[in-house]
Amino acid sequence: MELKEKLLSSFMAFEESIDTSSSLHDVRSQAIKNFENKGFPTKKEESWKYTSLNAVLKNDFTVFSKSESAVEFADVKKYFIHEIDTYKIVFIDGVFSSFLSSTTHEGIDVCLMSSALNKPKYKMVIDNYYNKIASKDESLTSLNTAFANEGAYINIPKSTVVRKPIEIMYFSTGNEAALMVQPRNLIIVGENSHVQIIERHQSLNDNPVLTNSVTEIFAQKRAIVDYYKIQNDGLEANLIDNTYVSQKQETNVSVNTFCFGGNLTRNNLNFYHFGERIVSNLNGITIIGGKQHVDHYTLVQHSQPNCESHQDYKGIYSDRSTGVFNGKIFVEREAQKTNAFQKSNNILLSDKATINAKPQLEIYADDVKCSHGCTIGQLDETAMFYMQSRGIPKKEAKALLMYAFSNAVIESIKIPELKQRITKIIAMKLGVKMGFDL
Repeated sequence: MELKEKLLSSFMAFEESIDTSSSLHDVRSQAIKNFENKGFPTKKEESWKYTSLNAVLKNDFTVFSKSESAVEFADVKKYFIHEIDTYKIVFIDGVFSSFLSSTTHEGIDVCLMSSALNKPKYKMVIDNYYNKIASKDESLTSLNTAFANEGAYINIPKSTVVRKPIEIMYFSTGNEAALMVQPRNLIIVGENSHVQIIERHQSLNDNPVLTNSVTEIFAQKRAIVDYYKIQNDGLEANLIDNTYVSQKQETNVSVNTFCFGGNLTRNNLNFYHFGERIVSNLNGITIIGGKQHVDHYTLVQHSQPNCESHQDYKGIYSDRSTGVFNGKIFVEREAQKTNAFQKSNNILLSDKATINAKPQLEIYADDVKCSHGCTIGQLDETAMFYMQSRGIPKKEAKALLMYAFSNAVIESIKIPELKQRITKIIAMKLGVKMGFDL
């Protein structure tokens, strides 16, 4: 049975297995109809022109894990930012792990999506926010909406600075020969509040896994959100990440994406402005090799005046790897005084590596500062020669140049321990030991 038919046949049983309100039933029913009509995206769609899911969908994925899996902290400690204290929301094969988690309801809500969806005390919040910014037309977002029941629920009240970062961790154990999981995250940050969030999906063995994730982020007036996505999974892992961000006036939201592992990764990142003096930051580093494939699809929709957006994506591709950057800035007629900047810089280390870049500006206002740019090339041979003439071995010189190439994005990391972790991962990907503290 093909995966689409398996999902459609499983939907009714899924609905019967959970306790849900009639309004949520209607949302799910409409979502599964949309997925049934559209199916999985193909290369015939312009936004998926350079990314095919055909090879991934040939796996016989289990839609729901058949057995609970126990994981010891020692086995997964290295994936956490264990150098500092954090709140933790941890899932094993899509099931919440209370043993590995550290949630709270003291002043803030850092807990489970299933609780928020099914408990009456959260009904007003769910009615106001759930599925309000996520696309109703995108087929994989609709598929997630149809099956969504578990994930992270984070609600930060106004005038709150969250004292420690929040880690959202999804582990796949490989107990199933091939597993599909569909986490759903809802994050609400109140007026004048500040939060730092780290998200990671990690396989613990070599069995294929397909993660179809959706995250909705709502930043209220003057809120600050720093969001970090670490994507350094095994080579049989496939991730489709849909993130939707709603910003009210004077908010500052940054989403930093670090892509190093996985077989196929697709990041759909969508920002929507609902007020003036908003700042949106989209940063990314991609370093891949082999036959890995990473696709960044971004949209920033400027609909109000006096707002800014900054996109800075760096890519380093070796072997037969493939990168895609499809970034769009949309400036509506009312969005005067917009300052929007988009940049995609890429280095190809092999003549068989590929990058497909399509930066786009669609502007209907006449008083704006908007720019976009894309570069694709190789390492500077002159710089390499200079460094080697100063006694730096070729391998280390090459790594230093690539690290310097990525440094602007690395400097955007505001958690020192995470910054150190990312730079160590980069050093490992580049195959060197840096002779200074990163």
